[in-house]
Amino acid sequence: MNGLLQLLVLAGIALFLILRLRSVLGTREGFEKPPVPRQAPDRRGFEVIEGGPDTDITDHVDDGTESAKALAALKMAEPGFSVTEFLGGARGAYEMILMAFENGDLSEVEGFISQDIHDAFVDVIGAREDQGLKVEANFVGVRELTLKEASFDRNTKEAEITVKFVGEMTSAVRDAEGNIVEGDPNTIKRQRDVWTFARVAGSGNPNWTLVATGE
Repeated sequence: MNGLLQLLVLAGIALFLILRLRSVLGTREGFEKPPVPRQAPDRRGFEVIEGGPDTDITDHVDDGTESAKALAALKMAEPGFSVTEFLGGARGAYEMILMAFENGDLSEVEGFISQDIHDAFVDVIGAREDQGLKVEANFVGVRELTLKEASFDRNTKEAEITVKFVGEMTSAVRDAEGNIVEGDPNTIKRQRDVWTFARVAGSGNPNWTLVATGE
């Protein structure tokens, strides 16, 4: 009888402790780790840094140079301007103007060359004709194209961009009898030129004009 009484007392104490624990901790099953406060996911690897270098500029000139600053100012004056697209257009203009000069007919490129360049080309073409010489040329392609320098006048908004071209072409000069006096129509030669194009930003004329040539 005493043993039964002790068991009842112990059972009552155990029930009291269980109820007490539930009131403080709630009901849990098994072993649970303490809850870890939730944190926002780490997105550092996906952050976009605004105001970084303009790769349309730094792909062609070094960041921080005067040319880079000039191109950035040009873009501010004319937001639609793209250096990469300009160089693509310069590539096409190089072939068109060079072949017009070699063939002695500038009629199709007059809107893309300055008056000084036009006059200089006309003088050379005229001298060839006076000697009875004719150029036979075939353009192969542009092997190298490099933006060398850029400038921008914030007052006049005139931009100038200088580009180095290394073109490949075949060329032969024949006299009045058809004899080759220079070059070889079957040999590809490299033509190296440094041309400067100019344009007023925001003007109605979208064309760049060739204003200087060199080697």
